[in-house]
Formats: sequence, C-alpha cells, structure tokens
Amino acid sequence: MVDAGRSLAITNRRRIVQWILLPIVFITIGLGWRYPLLGFSVPIVMLTAIIGGIIDGRYVCGALCPRGGFFDRILIVASPRKGIPEFLRMMPLRWVVFVLLFAFMVYRILQKPGDIYHWGHVFWLMCVITTGLGVILGLFVHQRMWCSFCPIGTLQSVLGGRRNQLRIDPARCIECGLCEKECPFDISIVKHKEEGIVEEPDCLRCSECIVVCPKDALSWRDSGRE
Repeated sequence: MVDAGRSLAITNRRRIVQWILLPIVFITIGLGWRYPLLGFSVPIVMLTAIIGGIIDGRYVCGALCPRGGFFDRILIVASPRKGIPEFLRMMPLRWVVFVLLFAFMVYRILQKPGDIYHWGHVFWLMCVITTGLGVILGLFVHQRMWCSFCPIGTLQSVLGGRRNQLRIDPARCIECGLCEKECPFDISIVKHKEEGIVEEPDCLRCSECIVVCPKDALSWRDSGRE
C-alpha cells in the first residue's frame, strides 16, 4: 500500500515534470507553422502514450503529456471545472472521434506522402486544431474535457486502463468527496467504495486523490508503484 507521504512525493514529481514539458506545446504551436519539423513532437508524444498505455493505462496522459500539463497547470486557472458530461466518456463516441481524426490526418499526409516537411505541417495542424478545441472546452466546462475523448487517451484506456487500479478501503472512507474534487479528470471515486477497487480505466494515475484523503482510505493496487 502506498502511503500518503509517498503519494505526495509522486504528485510533486508529476507537477514538476508537467511544468518542464508544457513549453513543448507553445513551441510546437507557435513555431511549427514556420518550422514544420517541430510538428514531429506530436507523433513522438503519441507513440510514448501508446507504449505507456500498455504498461500503466493513462499514466502518460496524466504525467508526461505536454498538453495535459498545460491543461493541469495553466488552463485550470481559468476553467470553471464543471463536471465532464458522461456521454463524452462513452466508447462508441470516442471511437468515432478516433476514426475521424486519424482519417483526416492520413488523408492530409497522403497529399504529399514523400514530403517530410508536409508531414510535419500536418502534425502541427492537428495539434493546433485539437489544442484549440481543448482550450475552448476547458474555458467553458472543464480543463481536461478534451482528454475525455482524446483518441490517444482512448487507446491508453483500452490498452492498460485496468492495470494498477486504485484501491478504496470501505472501512476508512467517510464519503467526504475530497478525492473527487481534487481529481483532475472528474472521476467518480466514492461510488466504488463497496467494491474496494476504483474500476475507472480513464484514471490518470496522478495520486492527487490519495494525498487529500483525510482517512488514508485510498492506495494503489500495485504496492510497488513509484
């Protein structure tokens, strides 16, 4: 069981890493139109997330995604943090978004398949469109609303979302809801009290909920988690 002190170290490390990586978003979007090769930061992040998803679900989304860091560290300041609509978490809708976005990306790439700069421009354009949408949704609803149906987030959830799930001790939990208020992804935690396992494949593995729990009722299923 990972205690609150160790979880605090995990969350502090996560926040530091997010601050370090989030400038990638500004550099890619701000200069990618001029220097298209910067657009290749997009597939690098995507590949990292997919590999990470196999190992530990949406951990990369929660700690290593530059755009996720931007949402959590900067956009959150202006976000009303309303609840993320449940229909956006529904897999049929998410797969439709996945297919449409990747089909558009492939279509654009195939217009000049031999031009590496064109590839970079397409990746840059995809980043601009999706980040712009994420900012709009964040300003009006929730800073991580885009992440609820992000294609790569969906892949991470499917590939490893059932690994290393959060434990909830029914005997300790007082249903105060502090964990849910702190969750950057608006996940319902308390409703899993009786089962003892928070079966939420979209969990970002951030440990924020563990840190704020006043009764130490939450822990990671994998006691060796770092």
